[in-house]
Amino acid sequence: MKKLITFTVISLLMSGCNNAPYAHIQQNDASTVLALSEQVSVQNLFKNHFKIGTSLSHDQISDSSTRELVKKHYNAVTAENAMKWEVIHPKANVYDFKVADKLTDFAQANNISVLGHTLIWHSQTPDWIFENSDGSQVSREVLLNRMEEHINTVAGRYKNRVSAWDVVNEALNEDGSYRQSQWFNIIGEDYIEQAFIMAAQAAPNAKLYYNDYNLFAPQKRQGVIKIVKNLQSKGIRIDGIGLQGHYGLDYPKLSDLQDSIQAYAELGVDVMITELDLTVLPTRNTGADISNTFQYSKELDPYPNGLPPVMAEKLAQRYEDIFSILNKHKSKISRVTFWGISDADSWKNNWPVQGRTDYPLLFDRNMKLKPFVTSLPKAE
Repeated sequence: MKKLITFTVISLLMSGCNNAPYAHIQQNDASTVLALSEQVSVQNLFKNHFKIGTSLSHDQISDSSTRELVKKHYNAVTAENAMKWEVIHPKANVYDFKVADKLTDFAQANNISVLGHTLIWHSQTPDWIFENSDGSQVSREVLLNRMEEHINTVAGRYKNRVSAWDVVNEALNEDGSYRQSQWFNIIGEDYIEQAFIMAAQAAPNAKLYYNDYNLFAPQKRQGVIKIVKNLQSKGIRIDGIGLQGHYGLDYPKLSDLQDSIQAYAELGVDVMITELDLTVLPTRNTGADISNTFQYSKELDPYPNGLPPVMAEKLAQRYEDIFSILNKHKSKISRVTFWGISDADSWKNNWPVQGRTDYPLLFDRNMKLKPFVTSLPKAE
């Protein structure tokens, strides 16, 4: 009878609080499972393996209870938007460092690493950067000058406070070819080289990364390898590759993820999982191209009132599978960062479909750590 009652209690917890323990701990006392989740520190679970990070929004950086949670569970933070060009440098002669300063001050006071995101990206970048005063397209020389001024100002301001930068973000198409962004079209293929050269000069003590999504895919993997080898052949410093971990219950193939980690490590650079979340919702596309959206439908939002136990169990198992691979390659991986803290504030609630209810992170909507986290596999 105790086994049946315990399973029922845990099932209610999973459906009501969106928490899902593994099958092998379902026979434990439910209160014990929840108590363990309250006591655990996520960063301490993996303290001998890799840093554990999270992204922070403007509101979260300003919220004292969120800051306390971050201090307990994470030893790395990334600004969700505060260091992107449209926020930190919205107009030609205007910089807004208020939120970024608050983030770096908090992190520095608590011995937390700050990852700068991002210096050069085709998205969330104001149009003025690519235009003359009359609206015509700027020349290569003008755009390079604007790039250098921005990198010097932003990366220079946080010299010795930001430990690493996503220098270039999402420069590749899915087939591994270069994205035809305005950076590429105006400057040319070497805009990536120029960005890394400028970042190395502005922030000589920070690690410099290339960051992108779907880097588990073989074709895109080859595009990244090409970028890294090109920079290395010219003596241009690149320190690591960030794999945005916007994954689902059935993608990527675990073998593809493992092969990619191995291939990137063989280049002699750091490997990070930079934006980890696992959607449980139906999807028509993978990755993180924010321009690729779909209209809302109930079919695409199947769990608005809570995650059914069977789906919660699948989420827990998928996290176990992913972390089994990460731990297997712990010597190659320097950081695992989750993109958001709780299900309530995850961007996956609004992308690629606005207004959905997703459950992709380690904390539920009540900011409670999901019990399965205590059973995530740790490397031996």
